[in-house]
Amino acid sequence: MIKNFLGRFSKDLGIDLGTSNTVIYVKDRGIVINEPSIVAINKKTNQVLAVGREAREMVGKTPPHIETCKPLLKGIISDFEVTEKMLRFFINKVHEGGFNIMPRPRVVVGVPLEITEVERKAVEDATLSAGAREVFLVEEPMAAAIGARLPIEEADGNLIVDIGGGTTQIAVISLSGIVTWKAITIAGDELNKNIIQYAKDVFNLLLGEKHAENIKHSIASAYRLNERQQIEMRGRDLASGLPKEIIITDDHIREAVSRSIKKIVENIKSTLEETPPELVADIYERGLVLCGGGALLQGLDKLIADFTAIPVRIADDPLTCVARGTGALLSNPTLLKEVALDAEYTL
Repeated sequence: MIKNFLGRFSKDLGIDLGTSNTVIYVKDRGIVINEPSIVAINKKTNQVLAVGREAREMVGKTPPHIETCKPLLKGIISDFEVTEKMLRFFINKVHEGGFNIMPRPRVVVGVPLEITEVERKAVEDATLSAGAREVFLVEEPMAAAIGARLPIEEADGNLIVDIGGGTTQIAVISLSGIVTWKAITIAGDELNKNIIQYAKDVFNLLLGEKHAENIKHSIASAYRLNERQQIEMRGRDLASGLPKEIIITDDHIREAVSRSIKKIVENIKSTLEETPPELVADIYERGLVLCGGGALLQGLDKLIADFTAIPVRIADDPLTCVARGTGALLSNPTLLKEVALDAEYTL
């Protein structure tokens, strides 16, 4: 009764609980939080020192008693307590300046395709412990398709590829259901590791993960660019142990990530091969939609189009598709009932 009363003054939320970023959509307001899924903790006091961007600035720079951690691994909760604290921080931040000192929102959370019952329960419990009064789980490709405004309720094939931080999820959707799908653990974080390994193998240089990610965002590409791009690569020389800087080009980074990109494309083709021919005909006409942070990789849409022979487009604001989809479901209880993973549905 008290929760329902407090809920009247709370803001319903749609959450994309991602490996790299947590994005929160507030009903009637839109995206209000888009921050890294990173938490800094003082191990002596077990106190949360920073969350999100502030914690990200501390990565690789902390003394022994301060730990920065990503509580989600490949889209799955790996540290329950830290995830709960992070969610509580974000929920309270959304309600700052309001009248409600104890927010109790309804929450729709996007979860990976391959999530197990135990992992589902962990997401539900962490969200409830963080202050939610009700939690509904929706598969991320379904939420992304809704956020990209695809006609998922029609009897037509829609192919969506969500390339996040920890996983790449490929799904063919029709009549509000996922017909065929694949999920692989090759995504943004794996590309960072590819760059780190390439620097070590080719230049004998040890890079930090944050610097590797900056290089990826700056010049990484899946297709040869019209103009050559270059950037400074800074790290520790493995031979001398001293700081070192070299200039690299987009050709180097494309070579570093090429194997991972090829696997993503191969899995898209494999998903199409397993899709019923009627839906493939629809996809051939409508094309494929890319979303997630990986969709911003230069030339990736062109590479996929060349290898699959179907048109490819990047969703508007691909980073927030899942969050916008979960947010849209807050205003559409009929569709939420149809696509939510929860067996029981109550408002």
